[in-house]
Amino acid sequence: MKLTQAQLAKYMDHTMLKPEATAEIIDKTVAEARKYNTASVCINPYWVKRVHEGLAGTDINTCTVIGFPLGATSTASKVFETKQAIEDGADEIDMVINIGELKGGNDQAVEDDIRAVAEATHEKGKLLKVIIENCLLTDEEKTRACKLTVKGGADFVKTSTGFSTSGAKAEDVKLMRQAVGPDFKIKAAGGIHSLAEAYDMIEAGANRLGVSASVKILEEAAEQD
Repeated sequence: MKLTQAQLAKYMDHTMLKPEATAEIIDKTVAEARKYNTASVCINPYWVKRVHEGLAGTDINTCTVIGFPLGATSTASKVFETKQAIEDGADEIDMVINIGELKGGNDQAVEDDIRAVAEATHEKGKLLKVIIENCLLTDEEKTRACKLTVKGGADFVKTSTGFSTSGAKAEDVKLMRQAVGPDFKIKAAGGIHSLAEAYDMIEAGANRLGVSASVKILEEAAEQD
């Protein structure tokens, strides 16, 4: 696989979700995204308004996380967070499923949780990605979570928060692709630190990459252009 730096940049949600990120760090992340023209900048909800304003005049989306990183907040809380984030300028919402209910076999609760956030997101014409946190799931649970994401009306299924025991794995992306079919979108996130790892995820079926090492990877890509 060979993509130009510009093509690869449009796979990337340039990410800064560290709890200790200051306004200065957020602004630096925005500047990097503008320099390389990434798909989005992904930040915690507090920073949405600042990032949205910082990206004015570009086609780079503002992406934020909901129910993050554990997924165990109430559906009502997730919906409220989503509506507030969109009001502040978010274009894309990355929500975490209720992992405990999935593992407990309560598929209806998981689907309802996704659907409520999907409806709040789509009402405003925005995108929803659903984080299933693969490292905590069996292969059967990963497949079930993917199918519930599709049934719940989301736009993407996403591998990981990057805050649990491990991040994206190419074999998981392949399993997810089998579960959702050829057309539904997949985001791989967490632990993607090199150009080779980015290509592995795309070749496995990822349509988007959540990456904090975007600059390093895109500089690697430029050397190969």
